[in-house]
Amino acid sequence: MKHDYDRTVVSVLDGALKEFSQSRAFTCLGHTLTYRDIDRLSSQFAAYLQQQTRLQPGDRIAIQLPNVLQYPVVLLGALRAGLVVVNTNPLYTAREVKHQLQDSGAKALVVLANIADRSASIIEETDVEQVIVTELADLHPPVKRVLLNAVIKYIKKMVPKASFPNAIGLREALGSAKGQYQPVDRSAQDVAVLQYTGGTTGVAKGAMLTNRNLVANMYQVNEHMEGQFRVNQEFYVAPLPLYHIYAFTLHITSAMSLGNHNLLIPNPRDIKGFVKSLKGQPFTCFVGLNTLFNALCRNPDFRALDFSHLRLTASGGMALTAAAAKRWKEVTGVPIYEGYGLTETSPVVSINPPGGIREGTVGVPLPETECRVIDDEGNVLPQGESGELCVHGPQVMKGYWNRPEETEASLSEDGWFKTGDMAIIEQDGYIRIVDRKKDMINVSGFKVFPNEVEDVLCTHPDIVEAAVVGVPDEESGELVKAYIVTSGALTEEAVRAFAKENLTAYKVPHAVEFRDELPKSNVGKVLRRELRDEEPASGSA
Repeated sequence: MKHDYDRTVVSVLDGALKEFSQSRAFTCLGHTLTYRDIDRLSSQFAAYLQQQTRLQPGDRIAIQLPNVLQYPVVLLGALRAGLVVVNTNPLYTAREVKHQLQDSGAKALVVLANIADRSASIIEETDVEQVIVTELADLHPPVKRVLLNAVIKYIKKMVPKASFPNAIGLREALGSAKGQYQPVDRSAQDVAVLQYTGGTTGVAKGAMLTNRNLVANMYQVNEHMEGQFRVNQEFYVAPLPLYHIYAFTLHITSAMSLGNHNLLIPNPRDIKGFVKSLKGQPFTCFVGLNTLFNALCRNPDFRALDFSHLRLTASGGMALTAAAAKRWKEVTGVPIYEGYGLTETSPVVSINPPGGIREGTVGVPLPETECRVIDDEGNVLPQGESGELCVHGPQVMKGYWNRPEETEASLSEDGWFKTGDMAIIEQDGYIRIVDRKKDMINVSGFKVFPNEVEDVLCTHPDIVEAAVVGVPDEESGELVKAYIVTSGALTEEAVRAFAKENLTAYKVPHAVEFRDELPKSNVGKVLRRELRDEEPASGSA
């Protein structure tokens, strides 16, 4: 099937908004927006950006929102105004937000009031000229909006004080728009999203995902799952954050292009609240990852839900264990389709095909996607041998933002991307991921790079050296463990408390071990592999 990859995300979604205008698009906290609502509200936001700010096409706008109704509205409005979206993790600390805003050169920020204090503390150290602040229920009907926002702010006290030099509320911004926005001529080769990922240096870098990358991956996924992702019939559960490229592709580009409905879960860590929001909902598709499947299947209220409408479950972001897959099928009656991808590939590379799920693999490559494995010298290895997985296809990124050397190191001139993951490609094309070449730690689908954690730990006056590795964990896949050489009388609790002040929760070491010295090479490089090899092969940290 031939698709027109030379389209923009806006042109694809514009068509869906008109074709499915009467259909439900997103539901969150008891309120639903139709495709017509998304069309109207995103048009207003695009008009505000064009009329009331100095932003120009190609400028970057950071969106720091959890899974709330505002996300698709703000996203599409920004793209309609010709801006480049910088997806920003709401869990980030002030230090992490500052790096991303500075590195991307973002000139605007959309942020949830509940977390705005972090960005407010560093905003004057960035190029951000305009901040748009939104409260949780801003797009709900008037009575419910006022009630919910008041409860969150005054009773639960979940909205800390935050002050910006130039800020406006989202509702005020939408109301200030006069007339329609002016369509912007953007090409398929233009960058649509700067999606930040880590690197071997530990410094987060922006993968430049073009309109063509995102549209191609949408078509590839829809074609690969044809017959499973039906048009205008599916109701997806969306617990994974839309700022993460995995959820972005499945719930924004793929689901919306097919006119389907998404149930947004703002806080999936609240399992009790999550399960409550599922009751009575005839969901047909569930998108998750290993950690979430385990947590839900242990919950008695989840096991008591009606799964008669559920047709498909998709897993990505981290390895799916056989135990989790088995437990999920026992509880829901539905098998899990495991896939594989990376931020740099927009993100999906492979998925287990309908009718051909093979446990322990990440399936076969998507249409028009080539995969091969190479040795350390770059030689292509035969099927059945383990080597570094490389990917070629229309979904492979343009490169890393302002990082030509790292782009050149990972992306060949003819478009082959080196993933850093070790894999085996079987005779019939199924892919098995066997190890990671890099030192990246995967905590419940979130990437943690040791250098970043080590750099933060070593700013403590009593820490002489630090080394960070991933240790196996049954629930999260891996957890962070720190090995510390100290000059003082530090405790594990003190180290963790210091880390919590500077790092997102999933990057904070769950275990700390004190050493007199760390293993090193003859040139003084800390040998993390030796530390990893000391850990048990399985179990829980």
